[in-house]
Amino acid sequence: MCRLVAGSVLTSPGGLLPHRDIIGQLPGQVLRTSAGARLLLRRPSLEEYVLLMPRGPTIAYPKDISAILMMLDVHPGDTVLETGSGSGAMSLFLSRAVGPKGHVISYEIRDDHHNLAKKNYRHWRTAWEIGHMEEWPDNVDFILKDISTAAADMKSVTFDAVVLDMLNPQSALPVVHPSLKQGGVCAVYLANITQVIDLLDRIRTCKLPLLCERITEVTHRNWLVLPAKIKNCKSSKMVETQENIEEPPQKEYGEIHFQDQLVLKESEYNELLSDDTETYYSVPYVARPSYWQDAHSAFLTKLRKFQPLPS
Repeated sequence: MCRLVAGSVLTSPGGLLPHRDIIGQLPGQVLRTSAGARLLLRRPSLEEYVLLMPRGPTIAYPKDISAILMMLDVHPGDTVLETGSGSGAMSLFLSRAVGPKGHVISYEIRDDHHNLAKKNYRHWRTAWEIGHMEEWPDNVDFILKDISTAAADMKSVTFDAVVLDMLNPQSALPVVHPSLKQGGVCAVYLANITQVIDLLDRIRTCKLPLLCERITEVTHRNWLVLPAKIKNCKSSKMVETQENIEEPPQKEYGEIHFQDQLVLKESEYNELLSDDTETYYSVPYVARPSYWQDAHSAFLTKLRKFQPLPS
């Protein structure tokens, strides 16, 4: 990820593109590189930004954050507590969910993580203002403090929801659960199932009024679907037969794995998609799971606060 500068050049496997050809253009346009490759111009989504922004600790991935937001059932105007600012990924999504009238309070114990989260949040707000009429809400308070020592701070506020993203969330629960509204949800983000067991055991032994409703692991399965290039009058049956072998035919089409992205070589099947060619005839397609998959990243535990029955 980089900032556009008039004198710089974008270098990619498909050729070069000067930044000055990008600056000032509207999203949705198609530009050509020095090698003739076509690039679609668009603004980055929040999902893409958090995957590419500078990181200190491992971020909460967007696939998990979306599930957490569903667990919390956050509405515009809500007040949400986050413990473990990290690199600021969760803070940005919570900021959008609660809206301008809402409030997010984010605690972080490490100074370097605290500063990085604030920096990433500030950079996103600045970039948002360039392409939108309204500004991104300034509704997140980043606090450098150990949440386990913040009992006095919790007495003056009531939270609609709580997110715990820390190594030992069980140490924070006795402090934060009194400030969570009755029926409110606390979502816990943990990497290992043994951490989930320790969390539930602490809730049981301390008799905290929290009910575990669900423990979820989010996985996505990405697919690759594209026209197959037929050469030398090969039949679609032959193409399908070739797809059944273990290694894909390198001469039919190619692909490059670059970090988190799958970049398809356009040159191998460009004739089918040429601007000058009418493609009204039927062509066979290749459809298979992508080599790059979003597998396990965390266990999401949904806890709900309840009112204990009188003794």
